[in-house]
Amino acid sequence: MDPVCHTLVGAALAESGLKRTTALATATLIIGANAPDIDALTYFFGDSLLWRRGWTHGALALVVLPVVLTAVMLAWDRLVRRRRGRQPPQAARPAPLLGLAALAVLTHPTLDWLNNYGMRWLMPFDTTWFYGDTLFIIDPWMWAALGLGVLMSRARARRAVRPAGGAGRPARVALALTLVYVVAMLVGSRYGRTLVLRDLARVGHPAPVRLMVAPTFGTPFRKHVVVEVDDAYLTGTVHLLDGAVRLGRTTRSRETDHPAIEAATARPEARGIVGWARFPVYVVEERADAWLVRIDDARYAPPDDRSWAATDVVVPKTVTGAATTPSTAVPDS
Repeated sequence: MDPVCHTLVGAALAESGLKRTTALATATLIIGANAPDIDALTYFFGDSLLWRRGWTHGALALVVLPVVLTAVMLAWDRLVRRRRGRQPPQAARPAPLLGLAALAVLTHPTLDWLNNYGMRWLMPFDTTWFYGDTLFIIDPWMWAALGLGVLMSRARARRAVRPAGGAGRPARVALALTLVYVVAMLVGSRYGRTLVLRDLARVGHPAPVRLMVAPTFGTPFRKHVVVEVDDAYLTGTVHLLDGAVRLGRTTRSRETDHPAIEAATARPEARGIVGWARFPVYVVEERADAWLVRIDDARYAPPDDRSWAATDVVVPKTVTGAATTPSTAVPDS
């Protein structure tokens, strides 16, 4: 999910009552809810797809990050926070901070797993990607519910002479409604899969090799569909309310044994997208002395265009030894 959503989850947990467990609880929950995204720094240092949602999101990170965050917060408490005033505030307690940090960090990969970008739960031991296909990466409904819950709880706390548990009720309600929404979206995606499989069988298509029914931005009842059948991807939408399935056809190259594609996928600059692409698309263009191989993913690539994730790899013909023009996989609607 996006940083706004992660931040709101941490803030809602704090306002629900957890901020009263120890000093620095709110900061720990908000920072912890965003901590795994430290791998975003790879955007500035190379192939981000190779590192994103891996080491800092996997099983090892769930153990290491809470400990590191707790140590940082305790150091801040001792070296900065309690030295500022004449009367030092109450010290942060290590055990509650560690529990809050663990909870906050866990919410991050869980939410990331729920969208169709994917998440590598088992890193660094296994590079397998897992997909929840439940939430769009930016969900305005979650923003609205969590944001409203946080604001209402803070308003209640400011009005109260003696803030009590009642101030956190709006945040708790927001968290509960968000959970119900996530479950409903999960059920909707599974129902969408049923509708797509039924439609494919009705029109005589073979059983899909792989199938994705994923959310779209701001429209819970409309799902994005990618189906792999034989030598093509079928892409389109399914509408849950009327059961309408609308699929087009996006042809992709099956010539993965052609030297140009084989050589391109072996290049270092292609490692990230080759490992990440769930529905790889290859477009090959001939140049005077090289092949230009575009590697993309049908999850995001429009039928007649490239996606934000597309990677172009130039392969010299001297590497492939090929002298003829290969089939060019140009998507058609």
